[in-house]
Amino acid sequence: MNRATLTRRFPPENYLNRELGLLAFNRRVLAQAADARMPLLERLRFLCIVSSNLDEFFEIRVAGLKEQLKLGATSRTTDGKTPREVYRQVSQEAHRMVNEQYTLFNQEVLPALAAEGICFLRRTSWSNEQREWIRDYFFREVMPVLTPIGLDPSHPFPRIHNKSLNFAVELEGRDAFGRNSGVAIVQAPRALPRVIRLPSELAGCEYGCVFLSSILHAFVGELFAGMTVRGCYQFRVTRNSDLFVDEEEVKNLRTKIQGELPQRHFGDGVRLEVADSCSETMAEFLLNQFALAPDDLYRVNGPVNLVRLMQVPDWVDRPDLKFPPFAAGFPKPLQKKRSIFAAMREGDVLLHHPYQSFAPVVELLEEAADDPQVVAIKMTVYRTGTDSVLMNALIRAAQNGKDVTAVVELLARFDEEANINWANKLEEVGAHVVYGVVGYKTHAKMLMIVRRERDEDAGRSRLRRYVHLGTGNYHPRTARLYTDFGLLTSNEEMGADVSEVFKQLTGLGRAQALHHLWQAPFSLHSNVIAAIKRETEVAKAGGRGRIIAKMNSLLEPETIATLYEASQAGVDIDLIVRGVCALRPGVKGLSENIRVRSVIGRLLEHHRIFYFWAEGEENVYLSSADWMERNFFRRIELCFPVRDPRLKKRVIAEGLRMYLADNQQAWEMDSNGAYHRKRQGRAKPRSAQNELMAALGGV
Repeated sequence: MNRATLTRRFPPENYLNRELGLLAFNRRVLAQAADARMPLLERLRFLCIVSSNLDEFFEIRVAGLKEQLKLGATSRTTDGKTPREVYRQVSQEAHRMVNEQYTLFNQEVLPALAAEGICFLRRTSWSNEQREWIRDYFFREVMPVLTPIGLDPSHPFPRIHNKSLNFAVELEGRDAFGRNSGVAIVQAPRALPRVIRLPSELAGCEYGCVFLSSILHAFVGELFAGMTVRGCYQFRVTRNSDLFVDEEEVKNLRTKIQGELPQRHFGDGVRLEVADSCSETMAEFLLNQFALAPDDLYRVNGPVNLVRLMQVPDWVDRPDLKFPPFAAGFPKPLQKKRSIFAAMREGDVLLHHPYQSFAPVVELLEEAADDPQVVAIKMTVYRTGTDSVLMNALIRAAQNGKDVTAVVELLARFDEEANINWANKLEEVGAHVVYGVVGYKTHAKMLMIVRRERDEDAGRSRLRRYVHLGTGNYHPRTARLYTDFGLLTSNEEMGADVSEVFKQLTGLGRAQALHHLWQAPFSLHSNVIAAIKRETEVAKAGGRGRIIAKMNSLLEPETIATLYEASQAGVDIDLIVRGVCALRPGVKGLSENIRVRSVIGRLLEHHRIFYFWAEGEENVYLSSADWMERNFFRRIELCFPVRDPRLKKRVIAEGLRMYLADNQQAWEMDSNGAYHRKRQGRAKPRSAQNELMAALGGV
């Protein structure tokens, strides 16, 4: 079924816009910062998260819209909007949100922090002693690394790094060479901290700090001796950061990406942030330098980069103003001090992160690296971080003579450089490094260990596969912040399936039928559609149809159309979608049997869980894939069943039921696409994340 057919079956008004949905998600995150029940420093952290999310939104999504406008594109999205209509609505909503964010920052969060002895000292209120200390800091730590650039014919406007802090200075007078351009640019090196802490005895509070921007404003005149500073305005430009790789022309993907990475920081401008005090003349001058329009200008009352305040909650030692500490638990089958291989031979093991520790995955790989019976290790690498214990274990395994294969995804956005570095290190120790399939991102999360073991029944040795499959990345840090499931199994058929997928990624040949796994781009989409249709047919015949699905995003048109048809047939459907959902729930005659909710809390919801009643069999699948076109058709993804009845019950209870019962952190979408906080009413307070921390966490 093509999109035109879908549009005729379900007109554009039955779909919601992706970009506006992403902004709606960030509004829900902003609501966490506005929630007075949240610990104060966590409210500050949520403000920073909103800024970080908006940065990426502009770097990728808005940049894409601008590219379409530049090319004169008029094609409409599934919801019927042209790129120009989407851009106009996105711009209006983004401006509103940023204004609300800074109002919250200035009027609620900063005063509340000051009341707790965490003060951001404005330069208008510095005492003489504070000013002297800050002035000394400027001359000692700041001025030596600054390079002021006066603009004239021999000093053109400098190349401004993506998202860097800069100052536009309006000057009057002539310099030593008789020049008077009137404008200079000062770039703040990234090495300089954006928040500087004063000694507590000088600050007048326990944690007194000053923004770097305030210091520059106060002493920028020292950079221009004999001239008068008429204005100093901080600014920041956000650039298009999507890498372009012509996959039909590229001969060496790694070399091509390495060549493109430095240019990412200097892509086309998409947004200009300035201080709200910036003069109209200077704002217009800066917009012209970056070829931006007035709609691309964002005036802010405070630091132009709130993301850099993320460090503040970390260095403020006030546990009472943060979330209570949480210790991850350890699965019972692995609590005994024994080989993790022995535990896996006894049965599948389910890991629920971050409520349960990611350590078993690390221990599995580290044990395999040193185990003389292990002959081969294969692993996909999507996001692992710059300092990865898992990658170091892979390197050690190769050094110990294991046959190591790493499928490294070089186009994991914003992790390209780290992945190239790991690929280099792995190749240096003799590991096989491949980059998947050109044109398809390798997003599947799988680890396979091949071990030679004694088969007592057969009286000889045999090779046995041990497998880890997950919904999240092999990244120990994010495994403490993102909710994900992982499955450890030594099931022969599951191992054979994973082995077949690795063979596809490293070699050549047609895709073979798999025993249990659904794989994108071959069978995942068709199997999801078929599973929804089975529930539809049962409901049409008078039986019970039931679907629960949890994911980050729901956008793929055919999947949405099939869900609408299921609802019309009477299938009861709950969708737990953290981010953007293009489906309209609760529309009479279309989706009145569908409910959509989003859970936003301390942890980032990252599970992908698909549940189908299947006439009482209750089929449960975990996946690395959202229900999006890119995941179904342009990525290599896996969806794997949870077959052990005990573990299946756990996934249903922990990953679905608790989230459907949540009345503290849940938002429900109405038929217009607007989200509303779930009201507790007289019901007992239920928070899925808090309940899971209590149930699965360590002592």
